[in-house]
Amino acid sequence: MTDRMEILNERFFAVDPATLFGAFADPEKLKHWWGPHGFTNTIGAFDFRPGGMWQITMTASNGTDFDNRSTFQEIVPGRRIVFLHHEPMHVFTMEMDFLQEDGGTWLRWRMLFEPTEENLQLQKFIAAANEQNFDRLENLLELAGAH
Repeated sequence: MTDRMEILNERFFAVDPATLFGAFADPEKLKHWWGPHGFTNTIGAFDFRPGGMWQITMTASNGTDFDNRSTFQEIVPGRRIVFLHHEPMHVFTMEMDFLQEDGGTWLRWRMLFEPTEENLQLQKFIAAANEQNFDRLENLLELAGAH
């Protein structure tokens, strides 16, 4: 239980946990699926270890850049990634859990925000954007032939 605002998204992917984990852990793959539909990405830093910095510039279809900075807090290969998103706004903690099941892996995203008025208004938008992230990830995995 938490006093923070929680956004939870989960989806089953028909790949093993290592493949799913690798789609995040490899910045060359990550840049192709991160963010909602219509975004392209440039990864400036990706120090994939606890305490390491992740910097990604997300560019919307209208050309607007969103520079994001996060710090990795916990990494358990094939099982879990936790990072703290600092900038540009909406400070939150992201917990990504990779749960193996017959025929594939559940990916569970749990985002924790301070329950500010602004964050509460964005809650539905963020949940929908996360689903678009999952769609893009699924497309990447299908294109890679990783079934």
